[in-house]
Amino acid sequence: MWGAREDEIRRAYPCDGLIGGPREEWFRAVTVTADRATVFRWLCQLKVAPYSYDLLDNRGRRSPRQLTPGAGRLETGQRVMRIFRLAAFAPDGHMTLIMDDPKGVRLFGDFTVTYSVTDEGPGTTRLLAKLVVGGTDGAMGRLRRPVLAWGDLFMMRRQLLTLRKLAERG
Repeated sequence: MWGAREDEIRRAYPCDGLIGGPREEWFRAVTVTADRATVFRWLCQLKVAPYSYDLLDNRGRRSPRQLTPGAGRLETGQRVMRIFRLAAFAPDGHMTLIMDDPKGVRLFGDFTVTYSVTDEGPGTTRLLAKLVVGGTDGAMGRLRRPVLAWGDLFMMRRQLLTLRKLAERG
């Protein structure tokens, strides 16, 4: 858990129940000094690039620092960050993704995430990601999850902080 509050952890999210079997839930969150619509619009940019460590997860290309025209138009089934499919969304509310790329599933196991934006106060928004990670219970699953948890924390922390910085630029 990084940055998430107890009430946020207890809340239900659209990614709940999208995968079965043994699973873990991880939370990452930041407070953003920008309105919810602005934060959500930057979240839609995940269709264009991952906004994390570009050298590692964007083939060395820099994630755009300006909003991409059309990226805010969402439809279920769209590709997001190359390895995810948009499973559900609510404008200015959430984007829920499911990993369906065969290579990604082999490497990371079953994986879903809801990015949620909620009002914190006037001009302030909470950007939270709930990840649900599944997979087999075998030795590989037990070894993979801790490595994935630390790797995800490293990558997603950067992603959320980058999206925060860009949204706060106005």
